[in-house]
Amino acid sequence: MSQALLAGLWGLVGGAALLIGSAIAWWFKVPTKVTAAVMAFGAGVLISALTFELVEKAEEQGGLLATLGGALFGAFAYLGANMVLARHGARHRKRSGSQQPSEADQQGSGTAIAVGALLDGVPESIVLGLGLVGGAAVSPAMLVAVFISNVPEGLSSTSGMKRSGRRAGYVFGVWGAIAVVSGLASLIGYLALQSAPGEVIAFITATAAGAILTMVADTMVPEAFDEAGQYSGIITTVGFLAAFSVHVVGG
Repeated sequence: MSQALLAGLWGLVGGAALLIGSAIAWWFKVPTKVTAAVMAFGAGVLISALTFELVEKAEEQGGLLATLGGALFGAFAYLGANMVLARHGARHRKRSGSQQPSEADQQGSGTAIAVGALLDGVPESIVLGLGLVGGAAVSPAMLVAVFISNVPEGLSSTSGMKRSGRRAGYVFGVWGAIAVVSGLASLIGYLALQSAPGEVIAFITATAAGAILTMVADTMVPEAFDEAGQYSGIITTVGFLAAFSVHVVGG
């Protein structure tokens, strides 16, 4: 199989985890505290992955300035897009409680939530494609991190969607579309940057890292802390160490 097809496949696999989490939340009643605990674990996994698999490698490949610039650009770009979506009802798209508005509460919120979910997932997928640039294999630690973190994201967000009255067609349509777009984003990331200079790849990688870290702090940590309370910190640490272990063993 060609590297390009592999890039698309791994992006699709990472995105499919959202569907798995969504299906669990739709068909089974998952206690809110369990959802929050899994979200805290996923947050720790992502923080570890972006530290060792993205920022560190970006600095090695393109230098400190490209890495810092990319990370700040990604953080501000995500913040700006998220602020726009928040005004249209997508602020609590990852919350499992009753925070998400229904379409009756705020018209257009369904579209905003769908776009917000896409905003959250694309940076991770692009990174998976970038990992194959130069004939390299996909990073096991990054793939595991994306997959593990996407399950609780899909689970928590779908719980909130269900509470707000969203129908199954909408819910699974959103996550199915995002899984497909994740595969395409990974494929495009590989094709567009396979001949790019190291500094450019480092900047794009760090951009994804900045966006992911901002997303974790803005949408995942609040859900984890509000429901898991004082235990959210230790659960996040366990997630961080689990992903770090995969990085060490896989590296």
